[in-house]
Amino acid sequence: MDHPLLDEAVCSATAFLESLPERPVGRPADVDALRAALGTPLTDGGDGDLAALRALVTGAEDGLVATAGPRYFGFVTGGSLPVGLAADWLVSAWDQNAAMHVMTPAVAVIEEVVLGWLRELLRLPAEGSGAFVTGGQMANVVGLMAARHQVLELDGWDVEADGLIGAPPITVVVGGERHAAVDRALRYLGLGTNCIIELTVDAQGAMDPAGLAAVLGAGPAIVCTQAGNVNTGAFDPIGQVCAIAHEHAAWVHVDGAFGLWAAASDRLHPLLDGYEAADSWAVDMHKWLNAPYDCSVALTAHPEAHRAAMATIAAYLTPGEHREPIDWNPEMSRRARAVPAWAVLRSLGRNGVADLVDRCCALAGRFADQLAAVEGVEVLNDVVLNQVLVRFGDDDAMTTDVIRRVQEDGTCWMGGTVWQGRTAMRISVSNWSTTEDDVDRSVAAILTCFAT
Repeated sequence: MDHPLLDEAVCSATAFLESLPERPVGRPADVDALRAALGTPLTDGGDGDLAALRALVTGAEDGLVATAGPRYFGFVTGGSLPVGLAADWLVSAWDQNAAMHVMTPAVAVIEEVVLGWLRELLRLPAEGSGAFVTGGQMANVVGLMAARHQVLELDGWDVEADGLIGAPPITVVVGGERHAAVDRALRYLGLGTNCIIELTVDAQGAMDPAGLAAVLGAGPAIVCTQAGNVNTGAFDPIGQVCAIAHEHAAWVHVDGAFGLWAAASDRLHPLLDGYEAADSWAVDMHKWLNAPYDCSVALTAHPEAHRAAMATIAAYLTPGEHREPIDWNPEMSRRARAVPAWAVLRSLGRNGVADLVDRCCALAGRFADQLAAVEGVEVLNDVVLNQVLVRFGDDDAMTTDVIRRVQEDGTCWMGGTVWQGRTAMRISVSNWSTTEDDVDRSVAAILTCFAT
């Protein structure tokens, strides 16, 4: 059977992938030109399949950032491994709705398998529940939704039936450097951000648990910990937090979008000391696992609370004898996002995932060592994972200018942040294809921008 449209797409995708090693990573785009190319008036008759595809490829070209390439160091973003990309193409071709077992038995089984592999790889208890969601944001929402159910149920309140009006107030304890996704999740769940009690953090942004017991009273409580600070890579003392929180029947959630992958490494695993005692965990597959986007996982140690918070009933949704994905997820119709993760994990195995994590961390150390050796350049964090914070000169304006120059240069791309009141360049090494040469080229480009 002839498929000229798919052949055209393969050729265009292949050309893009082959351009990544030398493609300018993220030079500023002419947004007006993009709008002109992609925003032409919609016609009555349409352009036809092939013309539409070609218009998409040519119109988008100048606005594509090489986030999949080896020198993109922004936003803790991994690039899709080839096997994950290939599997993702199959997901679109198979066109399976992953809502229920009866709709796609193969994908339902794949979800079960990957959840089991994940628990093994991340050294979490074998029993528990899990859900495939779009990203770290929704993984946090699902974990905290299960938490909301359990802590209110322990206080005699059925939140699924009675809602939150009149419910016992929930205290949510966080560290002062938690990710913004946690606050946003609390808004989604109707708890709001005024329920937050913020604990102090150390110089690297890790939560200080000394004051935790004092803020956990007799009422419902959730403690949100962090595995991998988005700026420094630091880890909260999760084991200590669990020991204190569980004395007060509080639920402990771990936001481990990228840092939880440290559990796969023998060298880095100690950073997570005691994390297996937590009640829920969020992890992104499209960050350090380098699976395609639209794939993250929420894991819990309490299947009953998880299912009670998420499951739905309708006459046409007839459950079978097997695990029903719809009972654990916030969505009904959804793509088979577990399939690329299955392919990546099957390809890499335990040693491959550990090597990917260790290698990225070693490359982050290489960045830090080379930049810190230059007069006028300061590395602000202890580089314990894949995150490097860098400051240039003695004021914010110079650092901001260096970041701008680097982004305009196109050799590499990294963003800016504010760390403890000081502007910094944030370097995140997460891509499977990054090499020592890529780091060295990037350092040279950064220092050139600093010198000029």
